[in-house]
Amino acid sequence: MEKVLIAVDATGGSPGIMSLLREAVSEPKNIILLHVQQLEGNTLMTAMLSDSEISTIKDSIKGTEHKEALDRKAVKVLTHYKKELESVGFRGIKTVVREGHPSEEILRVAEEEHADLIIVGCSGKSRLQRYVTGCASREVEKNAKVPVLIAKGVGMGCGEHDHVWNGREAYVAK
Repeated sequence: MEKVLIAVDATGGSPGIMSLLREAVSEPKNIILLHVQQLEGNTLMTAMLSDSEISTIKDSIKGTEHKEALDRKAVKVLTHYKKELESVGFRGIKTVVREGHPSEEILRVAEEEHADLIIVGCSGKSRLQRYVTGCASREVEKNAKVPVLIAKGVGMGCGEHDHVWNGREAYVAK
């Protein structure tokens, strides 16, 4: 496998993603770690915004404390995952930060980078929460042109077709 895109949004999902990567994926030559900064509101709200509206939000928060906090979070999350990957021997790791709707940016980066596989985490939202706020991992699953693995912690309700690797669950989307 040449390239794996791993979309990360918090360090709490690290064990599931790391376990899934080590045990379910042959060692890729390159890993793209992607963190998408959600600029405003929840996933459903940002999904309804046009590209020009997202661009306006991006421009309006430049230089604000909110944007600085988003940038600090992105550095923290990406640094955490990169160190985790390097500690178990992975090399060829590229970090990418994007702003906007998570599923759209994940799919865009996967295409730009010519990823062979996408790994995303699952938030553990209930069905009702996913209905109300949306679910980035599901959107990626539905629209990706390459296989998608959804890593989740035990007990999280993300998929009906669960597979288990060493006590960790992963929903195999494609």
